[in-house]
Parts: sequence; structure tokens; C-alpha cells
Amino acid sequence: MQDSTQSRLGEPGTASAANEGARRDHVPLAIFYMNGATFVFAASSAASKWLVQSYPIGEVLFTRTLVSLMVCSIFILPQTGLSVFRTQRLRHHLLRSGSQGVSQTFLLFAFTMMPLAGAIAINFSAPLFATLASALVLKEPVGAARWTALLVGFCGVLIVTHPGTGTFQIGALFALGNAVLYGSVTAGVRSMTRTESAETLTLYQLALLTAFFALFMPWTWIWPSPSDSVWILFNGTSNAIGQYWWTRALHLAPASAVAPFYYLSLIWASIMGFLIWGEMPTVSLVIGSGIVAGSGLFLFWRETRVRRARMAEVKGSAGE
Repeated sequence: MQDSTQSRLGEPGTASAANEGARRDHVPLAIFYMNGATFVFAASSAASKWLVQSYPIGEVLFTRTLVSLMVCSIFILPQTGLSVFRTQRLRHHLLRSGSQGVSQTFLLFAFTMMPLAGAIAINFSAPLFATLASALVLKEPVGAARWTALLVGFCGVLIVTHPGTGTFQIGALFALGNAVLYGSVTAGVRSMTRTESAETLTLYQLALLTAFFALFMPWTWIWPSPSDSVWILFNGTSNAIGQYWWTRALHLAPASAVAPFYYLSLIWASIMGFLIWGEMPTVSLVIGSGIVAGSGLFLFWRETRVRRARMAEVKGSAGE
């Protein structure tokens, strides 16, 4: 079923164009969800960076996913019941969660070694890997304009980060590893949306990640203070909202169309980094963020034009 679906997406023709147009009909809404996800993810990242200064990385990851699982379950299970866990793609859920578990661990290591905005900026290379994976695995068409915009965006990331010496280089490697895994997960989620709902994808991810991070608990647990418990709850709740909105965005549009808007995280991360840790934006950060934001806006503009042209073509073919 999956292979045949991919083949149809890769073939030209009126039927294929209609199917593709139907899937991209909600691209603006998907972009809205992705933009919202960037803000709450940045807030969650700031909370995680704050917490890893006092608590083990494994504990921060476990408490974040556990709270996220509880929050999402409260809203999703009353509507769906346990039927939300029905799936014929358990292996894919396991692979996705394993990849994302390692990805999130890498990112928190990066948070301990470098500024928040720098770590998130390096993660902006994820759309490049997502586009590559989408082209190779999902057979989604990726034209020269998209490749150019994504490569320019990646150059902007290099301007932002300009790795120096010492721990910053090590932290940058962890952040880049997270970006590679995040990009592959983005493409994988897009493939799974053909059979799995956003609710199923979200709950499976959080449940499996919670079980994965729980393996660290017997050796790393430190009881949090009352004030830190509030940050833990905030971290998990914001992460839950971000995970659902992120998954919903990928459910409504191709990865290559919505993933570039993750660039907006840099703006929020820069603001939060300054307010919490006094991390002043550098000239390279301003220039690089302008480049990556420009590439994202160009892709949004181009995606809108392509979608409208395709829909017009499909309507014209149907009227013949």
C-alpha cells in the first residue's frame, strides 16, 4: 500500500494532480500550526535549558515527555478512546520514537554547551535533510527553487553559528546530529500520515518516548524543588502543544512545504535567551536569521503560487 501510494505521487497526470492538490489544499493552515509550534517549542527548549543546569538530562527528558503524555491524553482519549492506539504500523512508530529519542537527547546536550539561539539555529538545517528524505523516500517533487532556498537558508545557519573552539564545537556537533534526525523524522511522519491520525501519531510518540527515557530514571533521579516542579509542568505542557501542532502541520501539508517555517524558532529563542540568560544577539545572528527567514518566506510564497496553479489546472481538466 505504501509503495503504491508513493508511486502515484511520483506520476504525472490529472488524477495524481488532483490527489496532490487535495493534500496541499490545507497548506496555509499547516503553516499556521507550524508557526504556533515554533513558539511553544522555543519556550519548552528554554525551560529545558534552565532545568538541565540543575537536573540530569535523562530526568528532564523523562518529566517533559511524561507531562506531555498526560496533557495530550486528557484532551485526546475522551474523544477517541483506546481506539486511537489501533495501528498496523507499530514498527514505524517504534523507529520514529527511537530516532526522536536520540534526537532530543542530542539537543539537550547541545543546550548545556552553547547558547539557546545557537543550538536552535543549527537545528535549522533540518529542513534540508527533510527535503532530501522526502525526495528519496516519499518521491515528493523538489524543484530547483526549493533546493536553492533551502541551501541559502543553510548558509544563513552557518553565518549564525560560525563554530569557534572548545565546547562550542562539540555542542554544535550534537545540535547538527539532532538536525539530521529531526529532518528524517519529519519525512517519516509525512509518510505515516497516510494511515495514521495526528492523535495516534502524537500519543504513540509520547508514550514510547516516556518509556524510552524512563530507562534512565533509576540512576539519575533528583527530586525537584517546588519552584522547579512548576517549570517541569510548563515544560511538558508547552512540549505537548508543540508536538500536536507540529504533527498536525505535517498531516496537512508536505514536509518540504511546512518544515522551513521552523526557522521562526530563532526569533523566539533569541528573545528568550536574552531575557533569561542575557545572551545578546550578535551581528552574525541578525544577518543569518534574516537569510533563513527570507528563505522560509520565499518558500511560502512559492508554495502558495504552485498550489493555486495546480488547483486551477485540475479544475480546467475537470471542465473539459
